[in-house]
Amino acid sequence: MSRGGEMVYIPDDSHFSSFRDQCESLEGWHCRYNKAGVTVWSQGQEESCTVQKIKTRISCKDVPAETLYDVLHDTSYRRKWDSNMIETYDIGRLTVNADVGYYSWKCPSPLKNRDFVTLRSWLPLGNDYMIINYSVKHPKYPPRKDFVRAVSLQTGYLIKANGAGACVLYYLTQVDPRGSLPKWVVNRVSQFVAPKAMKKIYKAGLKYPEWKRKHDPEYKPWVYPEQNTLPSVSLAELSVQHADSLENIDETGLPEDHLSTSDHEA
Repeated sequence: MSRGGEMVYIPDDSHFSSFRDQCESLEGWHCRYNKAGVTVWSQGQEESCTVQKIKTRISCKDVPAETLYDVLHDTSYRRKWDSNMIETYDIGRLTVNADVGYYSWKCPSPLKNRDFVTLRSWLPLGNDYMIINYSVKHPKYPPRKDFVRAVSLQTGYLIKANGAGACVLYYLTQVDPRGSLPKWVVNRVSQFVAPKAMKKIYKAGLKYPEWKRKHDPEYKPWVYPEQNTLPSVSLAELSVQHADSLENIDETGLPEDHLSTSDHEA
């Protein structure tokens, strides 16, 4: 359950409070992109460092905070809007507001695809909501040969109500992709990938109420824990996923001109 004194933990109020502070603070953050209602910041590290901390913000008109919260939880709906996702599923529950899940996504060609196993926790705070995760190891879900197992050091969403029927969404992530990536990939994340992802979530929020009315509208286990039928997972089954225990691949030589054209949309 531990390695080097580090324990798998379920986030408490102090973790959520710290995450919220990071989302709302500008100190130490460098603006990398600000266009069409989307802002992207990076923090601290040199541009050549692949383990950057990235923060994005988008104002979502006509999407209530609780709707966006549902969108980010609803794995069935995610298959509709997240075109980068290959597969996602819930592995098991830890508490009424924490679970373990799997997610894999398509990286821009010619990069190798990545996947994660994460411990995710969520906290509704009146009109505001937070969802945060970090990578863990589960004995039944080891790294796969067809993916590079990446590591989420800290990733999450803060959804803040912004008047009647609107909200502001923050997405903050620090991920080790387990690969020495070309500098152009790191730059593309803030200039193209992050803004595009935020716009996708916003559009998904606009369309969700109509979709949900036709797809099991009463089923929301993230709101009604009694609906959760996942098997229970014990913290003792899990350990912290350390990046240095995973394969590290060198993709620094991949040229930008071979990037798949579909990923050039901003």
